[in-house]
Amino acid sequence: MTPYDAPDTPSTAERPALIDGFGRAVTYLRVSVTDRCDLRCTYCMAEHMTFLPKAEVLTLEELDHVASTFVGLGVRKLRLTGGEPLMRKGFMDLVGGLSRHLKSGALDELTLTTNGTRLAEFAEGLAAAGVRRINVSLDSLKPEVFRRLTRGGDVAKVIGGIDAALAAGLKVKINAVALKDDNAADIPELIKWAHTRGCDMTLIETMPMGEIDEDRTDQYISLGSVKADLTSYWTLTDLRYTTGGPSRYVRVEETGGRLGFITPMSHNFCELCNRVRLTCTGTLHTCLGREDASDLRAVIRAGGDLEAAIHAAIGTKPKGHDFQIGRGVGPSVTRHMSTTGG
Repeated sequence: MTPYDAPDTPSTAERPALIDGFGRAVTYLRVSVTDRCDLRCTYCMAEHMTFLPKAEVLTLEELDHVASTFVGLGVRKLRLTGGEPLMRKGFMDLVGGLSRHLKSGALDELTLTTNGTRLAEFAEGLAAAGVRRINVSLDSLKPEVFRRLTRGGDVAKVIGGIDAALAAGLKVKINAVALKDDNAADIPELIKWAHTRGCDMTLIETMPMGEIDEDRTDQYISLGSVKADLTSYWTLTDLRYTTGGPSRYVRVEETGGRLGFITPMSHNFCELCNRVRLTCTGTLHTCLGREDASDLRAVIRAGGDLEAAIHAAIGTKPKGHDFQIGRGVGPSVTRHMSTTGG
């Protein structure tokens, strides 16, 4: 029996909960399906990256097996990430297979984070498979700025992908990393553009992950200062709305849209963390900002007890991360965000 032919997961009442050592229930798994990407965003990776050999990457069947095992242990939300997930050959087969958990009611949401460059090609298929909401990374609407930040990307392709996703009935949230010199001054225009299209918007502080070609200190800006600037001319109303992630939302009264803030540097959000991350190599990270790692690929390929390995890993989930940023301070973790998975 292949993972795609596996029976539905048990009902919620029958499933054991994944509880870490601090009493937090883990209900959200982010799965990187590839470390490859067709862009080279300056804050995310080095310009000349060495990507993983195929033998080290989980097969689609292995990715399905691990994700489905997590669903069987109480995970209610799966996010597929990369690298760029739409670059993975057979990606839509994986989405189609995992969608059985939506149909059975075992999973509340199956979603993905994408850079949008191939979204026009796949938007209708994603919607047909039961995906209802996606995140698209977009740091600038200015073609020359976008091209420089992504080292050659075409912003028109991303905007076309977003429009195709909206036309297919998908809800789209725009994610933007706030960069002091490159896009901070343009954030209000980006927010208005997103809200005009009916898209939520989330701003993210740059994080010290992996060796890149630039000093992040030069680009870091606290979202506290960004929010203070926005409140000088907009009315921001705090919301209790959540999508299950770390974003704290406000409503911009003048646009009518939602705006989120993800602040790993200036405001720790670890006390409510319900997330773990699986890399495309089968390494489980229970904290984005720690060098913790559990090798689930070895367990799978040796025919070991995957559920026991997952429980053991969750039991070691730390209370919080220890990100630091400053001149002369190296990355808090050596792995790149493109490897960790969003």
